[in-house]
Amino acid sequence: MEDKKPVNPFSFYSDFMKSTWDYLIDSYQRSVLFWDVMRKRGNTFLEHYEKGKPPVLRFKYEILLDGRDLERPCNYVLLRIPPEKGVKIDPKKRPFVVVDPRAGHGPGIGGFKYDSQVGVAMRAGHPVYFISFFPDPVPGQTLGDIGYAEVLFIEEVAKRHPNSEGKPCVVGNCQAGWAVAALAALRPDVVGLIILNGAPLSYWAGEDNKNPMRYLGGFLGGSWMTSLACDLGNGLFDGAHIVTNFERLNPANTYWSKQYNLYANIDTEEPRYLDFEKWWGGYFLMTEDEIEHIVNDLFIGNKLGKGAIESKSGAHVDLKNIQSPVVIFASHADDITPPQQALNWIVDVYGHEDAIVENGHVIVYLLHEDIGHLGIFVSGRVAKKEHTELVNVMEMIDRLPPGLYEMVIERKPDAHRYGELEEGEYTVRFETRKVKDILALDESREDEALFSTIDQVSKINNLLYKTFISPYVKAMSTETSATFLKLLHPLRMQHYLFSDLNPFMASIATMANWVRSKRKPMPNDNRFLALEKEISQCIEETLNAYRDIRDNSTRNFVSALYGPFGLGAIFPPEQPEKIETKEGIKTQLEAKKAQMENRFEEGGFVEAVVRMLIAGIKKKGAAERRSFLIAEKLRKQNGDLRWPTRSEFKKLVREQTLILSMDPERAIQALPKLLPTKEERIKAVALVGKILMVEPELADPKSQLAKRVKEILGVELTFPKGA
Repeated sequence: MEDKKPVNPFSFYSDFMKSTWDYLIDSYQRSVLFWDVMRKRGNTFLEHYEKGKPPVLRFKYEILLDGRDLERPCNYVLLRIPPEKGVKIDPKKRPFVVVDPRAGHGPGIGGFKYDSQVGVAMRAGHPVYFISFFPDPVPGQTLGDIGYAEVLFIEEVAKRHPNSEGKPCVVGNCQAGWAVAALAALRPDVVGLIILNGAPLSYWAGEDNKNPMRYLGGFLGGSWMTSLACDLGNGLFDGAHIVTNFERLNPANTYWSKQYNLYANIDTEEPRYLDFEKWWGGYFLMTEDEIEHIVNDLFIGNKLGKGAIESKSGAHVDLKNIQSPVVIFASHADDITPPQQALNWIVDVYGHEDAIVENGHVIVYLLHEDIGHLGIFVSGRVAKKEHTELVNVMEMIDRLPPGLYEMVIERKPDAHRYGELEEGEYTVRFETRKVKDILALDESREDEALFSTIDQVSKINNLLYKTFISPYVKAMSTETSATFLKLLHPLRMQHYLFSDLNPFMASIATMANWVRSKRKPMPNDNRFLALEKEISQCIEETLNAYRDIRDNSTRNFVSALYGPFGLGAIFPPEQPEKIETKEGIKTQLEAKKAQMENRFEEGGFVEAVVRMLIAGIKKKGAAERRSFLIAEKLRKQNGDLRWPTRSEFKKLVREQTLILSMDPERAIQALPKLLPTKEERIKAVALVGKILMVEPELADPKSQLAKRVKEILGVELTFPKGA
């Protein structure tokens, strides 16, 4: 048996004392540097305020149109982002317009980093514009005034690029997403494609055991507290209240993890932390009219998907009127806008995927597994992958056959037959989906009935407040008292109390400079550092446990109060919108089918190729970007064919998709009428085979595909060179 080496007690004691001393010195230095970063954060907050809180864009910009000068003035502004040095803009590429959310914070998150929505679009050669806004609203401005300004902005962008491939692509982040969707519904002629990132459109949706924010309105008794906040603000709503709600969602991150991560990585984390806090600490204001419409009509009323919101001109905002392709980017880890809130409006508006086809619309959704709400906009990892690929496939999305798709991004395999066609690390395909696939993301929609009761109770509570309490609150509120309340808001106080305004912080800068000159981080294997991380983990888990208990208690309280045995018995929920939608869809489809009765055998070579391609996509269950690139290559090689223009092609795709959806077998059996000669049939099969990448199957006479083609078209499956 091998003898163990005895432990030297003096060596152990020496190591223990050294570890203790190293940790004490290091923790002292980190503490000083941490509070110096807090001081810099406070100073940045004050500097940003003194400059008028400009957008926190990483890129230079120039003002093109100021909404304050319009006939219907508002505090929005159109910015042009000049290309950076070395970046060449292609005048033929469609312009890219980014609209940031006005949800408490200021603008700039869409161009916050080099790897961002703005940066990705610019490096891809697109002209880039940014719709920003000022901290203070124009007195009396409404959401309609903002929509009016944004239409003028987008029209101005389009005028500046008359030779582009299409109308502007408009990106709406978070709260700006529903605004962009509403704009596209009211003015479908101005936008070419819309991308909605983390944008809530179905506000009652969510999983029963998740997404606690949707219960907040019921817990507070409805929107009356929003009216109270506006009265106390002398007619203005402080965006810091919204940010407070965001921070309360994740107390572990707000009260511990974010600060501890800075403290633990103080030597490297300072720039990232200060950059983010510059945006996170900029609180903007809204008018009473704006916030009350947002809360009453959207968050509590859920009127957008129902088409129940009415514009100033009397037009209803019907999302079915959107003509441009819609791309929705959501994440399963987003607790502010979960996939159900981003997607369920499709179920409410269309009811069935056939209705999407019947209307000639293209809807694409992209789901992330683990990125949080803010990560959708600010994560460099997301920008390099999802946002980059969205920009790269915009033209393909614009030409997809009408229908519902999920965009799937995958890393390229090491060896792929068509891999050389796609640049970059990833390959993209659009898999066809059904409405039931969206419904499968949610356990059930029965819990949404609860929010109908909350909406009814909220209206009563708000009416009571407006009638009996609001006049007295308004009488006591002044501009001075409103300013005083804003200055005393905890989110603002945490900034300027630790800035140079505080004389007790004067010594921190001196101490921090001395610490940096002596700084020597302790070894990573220090036993006390490991203990520190374990304690931090315990604190985080404790705060998470508190969060879970709080959220469960809130949900149970709201469910009991507004459920069928509570206020739901007095204010029964309204009939679900989806039932009425399904009833109308059937009638519409029957009417459309009658209109298309004589169109099955109309057309020639191009119509036949398009019909075969769409049928192939439906059969495969996906449209691949490689197919699109092959089609573009073949179009350039076959100059002898008369290829349709962009508008003609889109119209043709819509028509052929509708024909196939009406009666697929009849549409396929009619192909010989469109291709009367053997030569045309062989050439059409060759083109479709190359584009869909199914030549091996077509060349194999024993394959089901080859047998089917021979049965319908009666041609030998040979591929002449150059076809």
